[in-house]
Amino acid sequence: MKQKILIVEDLFVEANHLRIILTRAGYQVTGIARTFEEARELVRTNQPDIALLDIMLAGKKNGIELAKCLNQQHIPFIFLSANSSEDILREAKATRPSGFIVKPFREKDLLISLEIAEYLHQNSNDAQLRKEAVFLQDLKTLAENGGEWTAQLLGIVKAFQRLIPFDYVSAGFFGKNFLPFKGMHFLRIGFDEYQAMDAEGLRMVTNVRAAELANMMAALPPISQVEYYNAEKFRKMSAEIPLKKLIAGKFDMRSNLVMPIANISIDGKQFFFCFYSRRPDAFGEQDLELCARLQPAIESAIRKMIRAASTSGPDMELDHAIEVMAGSRSESPVFDSMVGQSHLMLNILDLISQVAPSDTSVLITGESGTGKEHVADTIHQLSPRKSKPFVKVNCAALPINLIESELFGHEKGAFTGATERRIGRFEQADGGTIFLDEIGDMPLEVQVKLLRVLQQREIERVGGTQPIKINIRVITATNRNLERAIAEGKFRLDIYYRLNVFPIAMPALRERTEDIAPLVHHFIGYFGRKTGKNISGISDRALAMLMDYGWPGNIRELENVIERSVLLAKGNSIDTVYLPAHPAVEGIAKAGPPVLKNIFENERDHIISVLKACEGRISGENGAAKILAIPPTTLSSKMKKLGIKKSIGF
Repeated sequence: MKQKILIVEDLFVEANHLRIILTRAGYQVTGIARTFEEARELVRTNQPDIALLDIMLAGKKNGIELAKCLNQQHIPFIFLSANSSEDILREAKATRPSGFIVKPFREKDLLISLEIAEYLHQNSNDAQLRKEAVFLQDLKTLAENGGEWTAQLLGIVKAFQRLIPFDYVSAGFFGKNFLPFKGMHFLRIGFDEYQAMDAEGLRMVTNVRAAELANMMAALPPISQVEYYNAEKFRKMSAEIPLKKLIAGKFDMRSNLVMPIANISIDGKQFFFCFYSRRPDAFGEQDLELCARLQPAIESAIRKMIRAASTSGPDMELDHAIEVMAGSRSESPVFDSMVGQSHLMLNILDLISQVAPSDTSVLITGESGTGKEHVADTIHQLSPRKSKPFVKVNCAALPINLIESELFGHEKGAFTGATERRIGRFEQADGGTIFLDEIGDMPLEVQVKLLRVLQQREIERVGGTQPIKINIRVITATNRNLERAIAEGKFRLDIYYRLNVFPIAMPALRERTEDIAPLVHHFIGYFGRKTGKNISGISDRALAMLMDYGWPGNIRELENVIERSVLLAKGNSIDTVYLPAHPAVEGIAKAGPPVLKNIFENERDHIISVLKACEGRISGENGAAKILAIPPTTLSSKMKKLGIKKSIGF
């Protein structure tokens, strides 16, 4: 029997039409609801496998609010809506649907979407179960092998990283007299590298007095249940709790998940894990459910660790108050081509390490020059297919009249000029991986044929009559907004949901400025070796200019700038850099041909000049937003996008 479907649709005619299609296709319709309340009751009584959900419902609450409830109960859903605007798609996407169908739709589109939803849901569940099984095995091994308290605690923290991404964690009992099982702080500084701090180490890093830190720890409120705090909620909560305010301010944390371990306490102090992230929306309801499932196993492991630590003496201090601990994550992947240690880059490395071992389809998004191809390369190299072909295709560079032949091949005589059989890119990748770059530029007529490849893993050469089975993994990338392309009718929804099984969004370079310095030194070393020049480094002034620049071309632009700077360097160090926004930097004559700027550079310069005139004020009667005639929030967003910082000097 196929899946049980719940229809949530305001219009009776539409709902009945859906029921007829589904029944004819062998699905069981468990009920039809018109309102949020009716749907929630049917979910409670009938437990559907999937919901078809209109965004506009009768009553006060809409389908997006119902989607949040369905997520809490792990029921996949597909949106059906006559509104395909970009804003609606963005709001709907935030609820993580398994599909989005625009009305009016074809029966075939609906049935394909249901198959995709089942596939996505099953793969998501399987992947989560595998990760939890690995965590539980790691926990068991740590508890059985014993060892020094801090190392064991860090072992649990590292095991958690696969399940709950974080940038900082406090773990243990916090207060006085908790040796040898005292609380520790771990700041993530690399893929498998953490800075471990005891109370004295935290005091040294944050530069507060010992008595003040002790008071902060003593003022920590009791924790009764697992809870998370995102964005504004975290800001308000940290303002009331001094220790959280200290951590948030010093390490730029923006969200928090607190996990007390039930039934483990000493002198009224409870053992807990307190995860922090620099992302404002890092945690959610799924993390509360995960913590509830893991509680018994974690409690058992902590009890064994405490018993072992209790018999090994009271003086289990770090050799130093601050230590860097690294290198014990089992089978850690090697990211040779990935440079950077920012939290955004570490999140990307986590995602790569999670998805590489599987055959899951990956969609890599991000601006041009952010390193999408490097990510695809790394996924393939860390996968079981690494010894098999890795075929790259730039969809934007293929001639429209030849793209089908390039991808799927052709038979001899299939068209004028086809003098021999040609093996297409998909067939060349058999057994390995195919990387479709700029997938957003693929013509609609070719997208239809790509769907067959994704669904049935088979192709048909142009002019051929027999399907050819292929065994491939598909990785795609685009710098386009695919949701907007879908809304404009330029990209198919069914293709999108087939490709977007595991999304990886690459951050722009201006969003991870702490990675600019290591990238600069990496490129200096590379181009120094390539050109035979002995370049030892870069001056502080030149590096500061690179840090202040907005990098609209991202890493690719930085690479080009460093290559040119290495070639033109007169000594062993780069003292001059050549940036589009700085035509007259150190040693470059001001006279000469005019420098032409692109639209982003012109907009950036204009905003900076207005901000300087307003002495840095963004909002208010005399603010830059008023002069530019845009909302302050829009101006802030543009400043971030264009890499405009307060440090520029206004």
